[in-house]
Amino acid sequence: MKKKPAKSKFCVLSQICKLIPARLVRECSQKFGADQKARTFSPWSHVVSLLYAQLAHSIGLNDVCDSLRVHRAKLSTLRGATPPSRNGLSHANKTRDSGMMEALFWGALKHLQSRTPGFGLDKRYKGIPRRFRRTIHAVDSTVISLVANCMSWAKHRRRKAAAKLHLRLNLQTFLPGYAVVEEAAHHDDTRAEELCAGLQEGEIAVFDMAYVNFRHLYQLDQRGVYWVSRARENLSYRCVEKRPKKPGILKDELITLKGLKSSRLYPKRMRRVEMKVIVDKEEVVMVFLTNNLDWAASSVGGLYQSRWGIEVFFKQIKQTLQICDFLGHSKQAIRWQLWAALLVYVLLRFEMYLSNWNHSFTRMFTLLRGVAWDCLCLRDLLHAYGTAGGSFRMCGQPQQAYLPGLAPP
Repeated sequence: MKKKPAKSKFCVLSQICKLIPARLVRECSQKFGADQKARTFSPWSHVVSLLYAQLAHSIGLNDVCDSLRVHRAKLSTLRGATPPSRNGLSHANKTRDSGMMEALFWGALKHLQSRTPGFGLDKRYKGIPRRFRRTIHAVDSTVISLVANCMSWAKHRRRKAAAKLHLRLNLQTFLPGYAVVEEAAHHDDTRAEELCAGLQEGEIAVFDMAYVNFRHLYQLDQRGVYWVSRARENLSYRCVEKRPKKPGILKDELITLKGLKSSRLYPKRMRRVEMKVIVDKEEVVMVFLTNNLDWAASSVGGLYQSRWGIEVFFKQIKQTLQICDFLGHSKQAIRWQLWAALLVYVLLRFEMYLSNWNHSFTRMFTLLRGVAWDCLCLRDLLHAYGTAGGSFRMCGQPQQAYLPGLAPP
């Protein structure tokens, strides 16, 4: 029988927030001038309020402020954080530079990775082909719907408004490598160079056709970065060499771009692989492009299919964190909340790593949301409720399909 979690001097919310170094908060607030605009509501209190709003799935400003005010005593143990007023929190979200939360996110992620180098390696995406030992990055974006009549700055369609999160995800650690939050009106390929700027020689970038920019692809090739993408249907090319076909591979050929502008932007050869892929239990023909001329054709398709990991990540944060209902309508308020959501994700992932949590991120989130103000030892809590022995799925056996005594010999 498992032991009950031990009592703690600090509540669960406090233990999560204290993973962020106090020095880092102070440096970020000074860099972006948030401390100069703070009188009674400090930048640290602002950060804690937004982290709590994510963890509690708060549906409005009153929800956040009233709950923090009720638990004022426990909140004060969190480095002297104070509850905000409704107008104070709304004004802070609107006027303070959201770059502080962005810098705090990257600083906290770097701090946690340097503190425990193995952080993230326990959650390697299972869809990566096992034969690859290089770091694989998936690049994609997701659209976050907003209220059109309140957010004219994010106008996306005639009657729609939306923000867009561009992300580079490390599939080995399932942690963000670079992110951009902006209006959804911008096309994906405008952010391709920025997202891939930090890639090192020998690493692999996988993206959809929306990020195909031949000038950018040539720059990646010159830097020694391998890339895999889907080909556009209107691609104009000239076949230079045809390679032997293999089962499931319709075409494997080396090509050069045919258009005047395209051939100038990407003057080298590239590889075009046309193959059959199973999508939703149906066989579909897809065409891939890559600058690697040595991989097996099946490996090119396998790499592109691993891009689904970033779709899993987007689904995970959208269904778990609070990034559908926002606490403000301004651009700064939206950015504050989105970066706070990513910071909560990283902090909880770190606790998953330290406690050897074997269940899903969603289950951990719902567990901690229910005990956010309880003074329990967080590690003991996760060990008590997250390490049940045995398999987590019911495994059926063939003989269970027959009535007793009627199974075939």
